[in-house]
Amino acid sequence: MIQVKAAIAEPVIGNVDLERIAATMEHAMPKQPAENAEKTAPVRIPPAGLDGLVELPARPRGLVLFAHGSGSSRLSPRNQFVAAALRKEGFGTLLFDLLTEDEAADRANVFDIPLLGERLLDATRWAAEDPITASLPRAYFGASTGAAAALVAAAELGAGVRAVVSRGGRPDLAGPSLSRVLAPTLLIVGGDDREVITLNRAALRQLHCEAKLEIVPGAGHLFEEPGTLETVVGLAANWFRAHVHRKA
Repeated sequence: MIQVKAAIAEPVIGNVDLERIAATMEHAMPKQPAENAEKTAPVRIPPAGLDGLVELPARPRGLVLFAHGSGSSRLSPRNQFVAAALRKEGFGTLLFDLLTEDEAADRANVFDIPLLGERLLDATRWAAEDPITASLPRAYFGASTGAAAALVAAAELGAGVRAVVSRGGRPDLAGPSLSRVLAPTLLIVGGDDREVITLNRAALRQLHCEAKLEIVPGAGHLFEEPGTLETVVGLAANWFRAHVHRKA
């Protein structure tokens, strides 16, 4: 259950009963409706106990679950940048670790796409059951190997996922799952990331859903060049706006 906490600084006023004043003020102040409040909370996703962070703007359009790339985590600065921008567009976000600390120490797990896909499914099931996020339509944003995990999970969930966006991803690693994906899928690749462009074009041919490849000129694999990550944000936001709709 996500909880919203508010902190109120207490002034020092001689010997006045501050607790009584605070209680009186709290009783007198109008309550902000829960649906209009921004919500942020750390979460622990079962069964592996994966650490994550849910952040919801007021009246979110949907929930975007992030699948980070190899050697990364929920603290990925690029994914955090994209997530913050998507929240400004009205989408809630869930960034979480696909592996526990001990699991991440084994490099084989970092590239175990079926395992990573199952972890994303665990997070999706959690979001579907939590009272705060249960009503929100869900979408995936995957980076690098996380994009393959997102497509594997999307293939399993069918219409349970509204859209998928891949940033500098390796969708080819999703293998046979590609042909079973139903969610509209956007593949974003840097123009200078030539090998990954080739891999994405091959994956695009295997997708039978609505799918599109966008190449960002002058961008490398990590989109570190000025303005390139902002371009990713714009493309992703447009895709999610077009395909993710909260039920009335």
